[in-house]
Amino acid sequence: MAAEAVFGGGTASTPWKSPSSSATNKRSKTNQLLYFTIRASHSIDDKNRAYKQLGLFSLRKKIEDVILRAEMLAPNLELEEAERIRQEEMIRDCDLWDDPAKSNEVLVKLADTVKLVNALKDLKYKAEEAKLITQLAEIDAVNYSLFEQAYDASLVISDLLDKYEVSKLLREPYDMEGACITIKAGSGSNKSEEWAEQLLSMYIKWAKKQGYNGRVVEKNLSMNGSFESATIDLEFEYAYGFLSGERGVHCMISSRNGSARNEVSSVGVDVVPLFLGTTPDLQISDDDLILSSPLLLGEKRSRTGYKVCVQHIPTGLTFQSSGERSYFANQIKALNRLKAKLLVIANDQGVSSLSRINADTIMDMSKKETRRYMFHPNKLVLDVKTGLELPDLNSVLDGNIEPLIRAHINTRHSNFTI
Repeated sequence: MAAEAVFGGGTASTPWKSPSSSATNKRSKTNQLLYFTIRASHSIDDKNRAYKQLGLFSLRKKIEDVILRAEMLAPNLELEEAERIRQEEMIRDCDLWDDPAKSNEVLVKLADTVKLVNALKDLKYKAEEAKLITQLAEIDAVNYSLFEQAYDASLVISDLLDKYEVSKLLREPYDMEGACITIKAGSGSNKSEEWAEQLLSMYIKWAKKQGYNGRVVEKNLSMNGSFESATIDLEFEYAYGFLSGERGVHCMISSRNGSARNEVSSVGVDVVPLFLGTTPDLQISDDDLILSSPLLLGEKRSRTGYKVCVQHIPTGLTFQSSGERSYFANQIKALNRLKAKLLVIANDQGVSSLSRINADTIMDMSKKETRRYMFHPNKLVLDVKTGLELPDLNSVLDGNIEPLIRAHINTRHSNFTI
């Protein structure tokens, strides 16, 4: 016989006996751990058969695949280490005081490289740890609890690998910044207002799954008290790169009062960069701006807590803010959102100044359909831009939008490289 099964609790183990023995009753206890003794002299085929008998073969294969992925990143770590050394030498050889702007750029790049090197080292350490646990589990006896520990570690490694691989594709100028998401309910439907709140919850849950808080900085209600719009600030790196593909119209398709006819509720989503460090210097002439607020419309109150709308005349873009405590703070916040949008448009059009932006070619992605969430007749999600279809609607609404994010980034990267 290739192997000998044993049962045990804690760290002890008891040799397997015939079904007529007292060990039969012990096998029924749910807190017992299954071990499988495999002599070192047995062949690999014997071990594989033993793994299959325990249901560990596929588990071990998954762990090995993740470890292999991590080990293949070793050259990347060497390259990033070399880049870090090069940047440090550049800083030593240059007088940073001569050109503050350039020195700031160099220091930011060095900080990013150091952060990446540390992340890759952490990834390498976790992979080595998972590999060691797997090896320990195979010494003399295959310990299922150790394999569980190794598998849990491999899940963490796989998640870090996915994020690293995706982040390497985020090469646009503002991809590393935070994100400001604005959600606006469609007009004329209570379902649109409810749908907007569901999307708000989806993004907050996604941020929480990344280990961050999505901060709702403002939430506006209509005259009858229903949801009108909301804005979330995501103040962590790569949030804009991850979520820029969410821009567009998100449609909920549901049945109308239980009938066979479908009802479509739409919500507009816009995403602009939220600068985490120094905000790029962008000068906008006062003559190109129109500011409006309840105060300007006749409200006889102090300038606190009012919604401020800022319109850029040459492009027709409008942004607002109402989450700050003062009129002037809201004005600054609205202007910053407008500037972020203009910077993205200028980058997309390949121009270096606002005056060169072609307003006629600006595509308002917040008015173009990007995704359909079908509640009827089947519960599924269809991403219009990438063609990706997900069968688990509830999982997506619970914040599990990583497949959609990866699909957008891969599509954008493919278009970028063509």
